[in-house]
Amino acid sequence: MTIIGIICEYNPFHHGHAYHIAKVKELYPDSLIVLVLNGYFLQRGEISVLTKEEKVKIALLEGVDIVIEHPFVFGSNSADIFAESAITLLNHLKIEKLIFGSEKNNLELLLKMAKIQLEDNFKDKIKIYLDQGDNYPTALNKAIGIELDSPNDLLGIAYVKAILKNNFNIEPMTIQRTNDHHDLKSDERIVSASNIREKVKEQIDVSKYTDYSDQIVSINHNLIFDLIKAKIITEHDLSKYLTVNEGIEYKLIKEIINSKTREELVNKVKSKRYIHNRITRMLTHILIGLTKEDKNKLVEPEYVKLLGFNNRGKVYINKIRKTLEVPLKRKISNDYLAQQYELRAALVYDIITSGETIKYELDNKPIQYDE
Repeated sequence: MTIIGIICEYNPFHHGHAYHIAKVKELYPDSLIVLVLNGYFLQRGEISVLTKEEKVKIALLEGVDIVIEHPFVFGSNSADIFAESAITLLNHLKIEKLIFGSEKNNLELLLKMAKIQLEDNFKDKIKIYLDQGDNYPTALNKAIGIELDSPNDLLGIAYVKAILKNNFNIEPMTIQRTNDHHDLKSDERIVSASNIREKVKEQIDVSKYTDYSDQIVSINHNLIFDLIKAKIITEHDLSKYLTVNEGIEYKLIKEIINSKTREELVNKVKSKRYIHNRITRMLTHILIGLTKEDKNKLVEPEYVKLLGFNNRGKVYINKIRKTLEVPLKRKISNDYLAQQYELRAALVYDIITSGETIKYELDNKPIQYDE
C-alpha cells in the first residue's frame, strides 16, 4: 500500500478536484490518500464557500481515506508557510508521495527552482529586488531567472522546497492541471475554483462545474467589510497583527473611510509591493485577530487534528499512532493556541454566513465514513 498525500482547500470542490483524486487512484490503485484541508479562511485570504464540515464529508465521499486539519494560523499564510506546515503534517502521517496539480507539469523544473531558493545567498538576491519595490512573486522570478506566475506551480515549488529543506522522505509528483486559475469566464466542464466563485457572485448556476453546488453557502460580503472596517477604525495598533508591516496600517486607515466594499479597499491599498492576495490575507488576519506575537509562538503544528476517516483510514491510524512524534488528536483541547484561533475563525464565519459551524467545532470530533 502506497501512502499518498494531497493538499487542498476545496473552495469549492469541483470536477478538477475529483479528477485529482481519480488520477491518484489510477496511478496507485492500492494507495491510501491523506488530505490536508484548509477550513474557513484560505491561503489567499479568501472565505470558503463550503463549510469545513461539508468539505470533510465530500472528501471522504470522493475517495479520500483520511482528512486532517490545516490550522488557520498556518493555512492562511504565505505560500512558504502554508506549504511547509502542510508538508510537515503529512510527514507526521508518514506519507510516501505528495501528488499535486501543476500547470507546467514539469517536476524537474520545479525541483531546480526549489534548489535555487535554498542556496545560501538566495535571500540576499531576493532582498535586492524587494528593496527596489518589487512584490515577492516578481522578486522571486527575477532572483531565479525564470518567469513563473501560475499559482499551482508556485505552491508546488514551495512544497518541494519544504521537502528538501526538512529532508523529508517524501517523493513529490505532479499531475497536469486542466484549467487556468486566471480564467474567470470559461464555460468548460472543468474550470477553476476562482471561476466558480465568480459565477456564484454573479448568481449563475454552477451545477455544471461541481456536484455540490447545493452545499455552497451564502457569504454576506457587505457584513465582512463592515466587520473589517470596525476593526480597523477602533484598533489603536494594527501593526500587531500578522502581515501588517512597513507602515501599511496607515494606508489602511486612510482608505477604509473612502471605501464601500472589501474589494474596493484592496484595490486602493494594493501596490507594486503589496499585491492583491497579500492585502486580502492581511485583512483576514486583522478580522480574526491573529497577532505576530501568537504566530511567533507557533513555528510549526503542535498536533495533527483528525477531521475524518473511512474504515481503511481508521486501520492505518491505529497502526501508526503510537509511533508519531506529535499527538494525533480526534479532539483538541482549547489549551492549544492554534485551536483557539480555529474557534475564532468559526465564530466569524458563522457571523458572515448566518451559519452554525461553531457547533461542529465545539463537537470537535472526526467524521467517520463507512464505505
